[in-house]
Amino acid sequence: MKDKIKALKDHLMTGVSYMIPAVVVGGIFIALSLATGTASDKGMVITNEFMKNINFIGVAGFTMMIPILAGFIAYSIAGKPALIPGMIGGYLANTPLEGSGVKAGFLGALILGLAAGFLVKWIKTWKVPTMLRPVMPIFVIPILSSMIIGLGYIYLLASPISWMMTGLTDTLTGMTDSSLVLLAIILGCMIAFDMGGPINKVACMFAFGLMAEGVYTVMGIIAIAICTPPLGMGLATLLNKRKYSEQERESGKAALAMGMIGITEGAIPFAAGDPVRVLPSIMLGSATGAVIGALAKVTDHAPHGGPIVLPVVGERLWYVVAIIVGTLVTALMVNLLKKNIPSDTESTP
Repeated sequence: MKDKIKALKDHLMTGVSYMIPAVVVGGIFIALSLATGTASDKGMVITNEFMKNINFIGVAGFTMMIPILAGFIAYSIAGKPALIPGMIGGYLANTPLEGSGVKAGFLGALILGLAAGFLVKWIKTWKVPTMLRPVMPIFVIPILSSMIIGLGYIYLLASPISWMMTGLTDTLTGMTDSSLVLLAIILGCMIAFDMGGPINKVACMFAFGLMAEGVYTVMGIIAIAICTPPLGMGLATLLNKRKYSEQERESGKAALAMGMIGITEGAIPFAAGDPVRVLPSIMLGSATGAVIGALAKVTDHAPHGGPIVLPVVGERLWYVVAIIVGTLVTALMVNLLKKNIPSDTESTP
C-alpha cells in the first residue's frame, strides 16, 4: 500500500514539476501588469498598452498551467501516449463548459490526469494485431483515450459539479441574515479549497452579487481569503527551506508576487504536490483571516483581492492585519505538518 501511495505522489510531483515554470511565468507577468493598474468597481484595470501585452503573455502561461499539470501526471503513469489525453482533460477541467459554465478547476484536472494515465496504461496492455501495433501509441491510443476522458467528464462529472455549485449558492444565500463569522469561515474555506475551481468561483460570485446590492462586507472577507494561500505558501518556503525542493522555493517566490495581487492559484503547485498537508493549512489560514475581516467589518469595493486593492478597502488596518495573520497561520501550519525533504532530492524528474 505504501508503495502505491508513493507512486501516486511521484506521478503528482512529476505534473507539478513541469507545471511550475508556467506558474512562474504566468504569475510574475500578471503580477507586474496588474501592479501598474488601478482598482475599480470592475476589478483591476490596466491602462498602459505595454503592460496589457505583458498581462496577455501572463494569461497565456496561466492558461497552460492546468493542462500541463494533468498532461504530465498522465505522462508519468503511462508515457507519451498519455500526454495529450491528460492535457485535453486538464484543458476541459479548466474551461467553462458551454451552456452550463461548469469548470472543475485544478482538482478536476488532477482527477482527469490520473484517469487518463491509468486508462492509457490499461489500453497499452491490450493484445492487438501486429499490423496495428505501430499506430497504437500515435493514433489509436490518443484518440480513444481522449474521447473517453473528454466525454466522461462532460457527461458524467460536469452535471454533478453544476448541481453542487447551485446548491452551494442557495446555501450561502440563505446564510446572509445569520452569523457573519460563520459565513466568513465557510467562505474562507471555499476560496482556499480549490483555488479558482468551482467552489472558489461560487464564493466569489456570491460576493459579487452582494456588491451589486450595495453590500461590501462579504467582498472584504473574500478579498482577504483570496490572497492568504499563495502568501502563506510563499512565506512557508522562506521560513523553512529544508521542507521544499529548489523548484518549490522558486514557486514560492512567484506565489508571494501572486498573493500580493490576489491570485489564489499561486498555491496550486503546492496543493497539487501535497494536498493532504497543504489544503487544510491554506483553508485554515484563509478562514482565520476571513473571520478577522468579518469581526472588523472590513469592506472591499472592487471585485478583487489581496493588498493591491487596499485603496478601495474600508477598515484598512484590520484588512492588513487579517491578511498577515491568515498568512502566518497557513505558513506555520503547513511547515508543522510537512517533513524535511532529503538533501539529495532532485528538482526535476
